[in-house]
Amino acid sequence: MTSFQSTLGEESGIAEELAENQQSISIAEFFEKNKHMLGFDSGARGLVTAVKEAVDNALDAAEESGILPDIYVEIQEEGDYYRLIVEDNGPGLTKDSLPKVFGKLLYGSRFHVREQNRGQQGIGISAAVLYSQLTSGKPAKITSRTQGSSEAQYFELIVDTDTNEPEISVEETTSWDRPHGTRIELEMEANMRARQQLHDYIKHTAVVNPHARLELREPQEHFKFERATDQLPEETEEIRPHPHGVELGTVLKMLEATDSHSVSGFLQEEFTRVGTKTANSVIDAFRDRHYGREMRWRPPASHESIDIEAAATDATANKGADATDAFAKTIADAVADHDRIAHHELREIVADAADAVETEHGTTFGETVQENALEAVWLALLDGAAVDDGAAIDIDPESRLVTDLYELADEATSTRKDDAVVRAFAERLAGTFADAAAEDVRQRLTRGTLEERVDRAAELTEEYDDVAFGDTARENVVEAIWDVMGTVPDEPPLVRELSDDRDAASDLVDGMRATDIMAPPTRCLSPISADLVEAGLEKEFDADFYASATRDAEVHGGDPFVVEAGIAHGGELDAEGSADVLRFANRVPLVYQRGACATTDVVKSIGWRNYGLDQPGGSGLPKGPTVIMVHVASTNVPFTSESKDAVANVPEIEDEIELAIREAARELKSYLNKRRSMQQRRKKQNVLGTILPEMAQKVAEVTGRDEPDIGDALARIMNNVLVERRVEQNGDGQAVSVTVENNAETNESLEITDIVSAEPTALPDDATVVEMDGEWFLKWEPEVGSDDEATLEYVVPDDASFELDVKGVETEKLTIQQ
Repeated sequence: MTSFQSTLGEESGIAEELAENQQSISIAEFFEKNKHMLGFDSGARGLVTAVKEAVDNALDAAEESGILPDIYVEIQEEGDYYRLIVEDNGPGLTKDSLPKVFGKLLYGSRFHVREQNRGQQGIGISAAVLYSQLTSGKPAKITSRTQGSSEAQYFELIVDTDTNEPEISVEETTSWDRPHGTRIELEMEANMRARQQLHDYIKHTAVVNPHARLELREPQEHFKFERATDQLPEETEEIRPHPHGVELGTVLKMLEATDSHSVSGFLQEEFTRVGTKTANSVIDAFRDRHYGREMRWRPPASHESIDIEAAATDATANKGADATDAFAKTIADAVADHDRIAHHELREIVADAADAVETEHGTTFGETVQENALEAVWLALLDGAAVDDGAAIDIDPESRLVTDLYELADEATSTRKDDAVVRAFAERLAGTFADAAAEDVRQRLTRGTLEERVDRAAELTEEYDDVAFGDTARENVVEAIWDVMGTVPDEPPLVRELSDDRDAASDLVDGMRATDIMAPPTRCLSPISADLVEAGLEKEFDADFYASATRDAEVHGGDPFVVEAGIAHGGELDAEGSADVLRFANRVPLVYQRGACATTDVVKSIGWRNYGLDQPGGSGLPKGPTVIMVHVASTNVPFTSESKDAVANVPEIEDEIELAIREAARELKSYLNKRRSMQQRRKKQNVLGTILPEMAQKVAEVTGRDEPDIGDALARIMNNVLVERRVEQNGDGQAVSVTVENNAETNESLEITDIVSAEPTALPDDATVVEMDGEWFLKWEPEVGSDDEATLEYVVPDDASFELDVKGVETEKLTIQQ
């Protein structure tokens, strides 16, 4: 059957008609029809997304200007619509830039900048304006005042979707009570069904931005989140891309744009963390891939019949006996000094020998003489075999090539391999080197070619000797031979040549990735820091335990990133459901697409039972009163979509997320183990506290003596720290002694405060006293070794009262008697 498509070309004018229907569209028109891609797919989510974009912009603007952010968000019901108002105390916008910031998609200053920012593409706030005008038909109302200006600028505008340009309906100056900042007012078709997500976004923004003050006023509720610190995030600086992870297409583009002519200059000028030494290492790795390495053979030992000096002498003609002998001897001595030698190294030896003899004897050894000597000596190193008209070198089972390769293979393979099998393998592998020498006497080959040779020799060994020569053995042999091969000295192509050679540029990219390069500088990033992660969690979550971790910078796609994690547990957190996972990217909460996010995937993949949390089935989110927070800071966070709701599953980022979470979780494990231990100790202590008094009473009844004091006994049985007060009368009042007896197995540092109703006197030097509201706070901080004790003594009037407060030791390990 003839398809419709196959007949299109038979009718004249079809192609022309189709071409006339093709037309470009503006980015604004595209997102007008695909607003769901930006997070405006429903009235509920659209309102949350609009708040998010406005608040993110406000935070960025304030921080970039060194201003502690004060952000006010208000949502009002307006009939069938909602009005969103967001005000900030940022630096404000100039009259020229304001319309484009709010009325032109993909307009921004951060897209090409390699430093951490909440927004980069310049889509977010202008997309909110676009969504507002599409659903309500009303323009955005924007007021902005720059610092030092006497008046504010007021605009009403929409986005012209045909041209992606702002269409301004009102432009005027106005008064505003803020000294500087920006206010945007949008009306949109929306609803409050996503109120919880809105609250979560504001609360979580306060967690990861403890330097910001946030206020949310909505029809039903009013929230205020005060700042927990006056410390602004560290100012970031733009950096160049890091060599690890840069894609080939990006490198080709950089090669075309650079002003450098050499590869070394290109690497040092266009990438971060690349100096001369690192550039040379990258170039060596490039040479290995682009040119291959040269095989380095062992020089003949003294007992071998090969005479290097004779080979050099026979290849040299008409240079005089003395000069020729000196030339040959210099070459032979230099070869003998090498453990292994490659063709290019031998060439350098021959050239150096020619220069030395010319200096000493005045005889010139030109290029032809040097080439003849080089060939003769090299073939002598290959056991005297000759290459004639492309014929292969003959391989003798006892040849030096076989012996050399046998030693390498024997050391690299398992001791279970029969010696005869390894030797047979070495003979076949030597044959591949001999065959190749007919085409390239230098014995130059890439790692891939070496792997092919080893595979071929191994397959023949398996076929003819009926012995397995597995993948591990092959890999070990390849590694052993590759390690003794030498990187060639050939100069890399110039930059202009690389830019036109995709394969060579690909070798350069592989060389960069294979080179050990220092991690990128973090001055382009502004992580929260472990301390402030804990401070943010403590500010918004009432828990018993907090832990945090900040990882070192790593690289993805040439962009550095840092992962931070925090955990809160216990207290007033919900103990019934699953743990609450807070996801952040560049200090921005990720509210939607939880199930599509790398962070959630990593949290579910961790075995939380190992850290003391309940995890039914051994996978998925742990149960119980726990909050798990993850923050990814990067110059270019890989989101799954333009709405920036989820972090993509990038292996490098997932690995760092897991390591950060595990680092914080180890602290949680220690805390939970200690808590369980303390619970068991408390139970044991309670049982003893019940039994010992009964025993003391029975002993007193049986012996007819006074009931013994069991306080000290309980402390000793439980290995507790005993703090005991004794008061005795003396002529000046009451002599007080506070004794610390450490029955534990470790040293203990205590903070003891004795609150006394009268002024104490006769204090020792290691105690201090402060009077407050008619009470005296006597402070003492002894450090008491295991099985040791310390005593504080002082004097007070007869009518004084006392109250001990002891810190530094868990309640379960402390016994106080007073």
